[in-house]
Amino acid sequence: MEKLSNPQKTIEVIKKYEFAFQKKFGQNFLIDARVLDKIIAAAEITKDDCVVEIGPGIGTLTQYLAEAAGEVISVEIDKMLIPILEDTLKEYPNVTVINQDILKVDLEEIVRKHNNGRPVKIVANLPYYITTPIIMSLFEKHVPVTSITVMVQKEVAERMQAGPGTKDYGALSLAVQYYAVPYIAANVPPNCFMPRPKIGSAVIRLTKHEIPPVQVKNENMLFKMIRASFNQRRKTLVNGLNNSPEIPYSKAEIIEALHSAGFSENIRGEALTLEQFAKLTDLLC
Repeated sequence: MEKLSNPQKTIEVIKKYEFAFQKKFGQNFLIDARVLDKIIAAAEITKDDCVVEIGPGIGTLTQYLAEAAGEVISVEIDKMLIPILEDTLKEYPNVTVINQDILKVDLEEIVRKHNNGRPVKIVANLPYYITTPIIMSLFEKHVPVTSITVMVQKEVAERMQAGPGTKDYGALSLAVQYYAVPYIAANVPPNCFMPRPKIGSAVIRLTKHEIPPVQVKNENMLFKMIRASFNQRRKTLVNGLNNSPEIPYSKAEIIEALHSAGFSENIRGEALTLEQFAKLTDLLC
């Protein structure tokens, strides 16, 4: 079968099945072979890998994954796409399609069943409205993965990779960097998709840390501290923490902890590194 990365083939499949793009699922299909090659290269897929793909669409990226990987498990939420995938992937016996919501599926069971519990690689062209919940769910549930390579909104990729003191730095930067090393592999213009999105995209690989880069007594409190610090970005760190219902410490206790950590009480959250947030959390706990 001719590859779906040929736009004419994509149009042919869409017409054949009278497929209507679902805005609620954020469906934008890739139609650029060079970008697909970049995703495979960025994810460093080999025949030794078991790959879990999120949102295969009509199977464009899936075809490339199937040729590069040992096994591919594609999780697709839209039941209207299942008969299309059965057609476009019929020449790939190493692909299993599961019609479920990735946020509800038991990924650990999938990893046990298909890869004997060994870590898998996640690859996805994600709907932008649900990018962050999916990525954070994969990390927080401690699903055995070595890396997550995803197509995301360009500005989201930049936020994931941002460092302290920059305008893009925030709670997402810190959360992602606690779990993984982010690397932007490629920027992708709107004309690489059908239909064309209004914004630019990027391929980012998140290589999971074997051990988090910081050790903290209370991981849950660390993330509460980070969220509170950026919820009111223009306020000082003291006021941001003091105003948050998630933070159970008094203003005096927060100021004392800041002084003990060597910080001014006028400092803002955007100035602190992950290590400094961990130190402050430990002092308060």
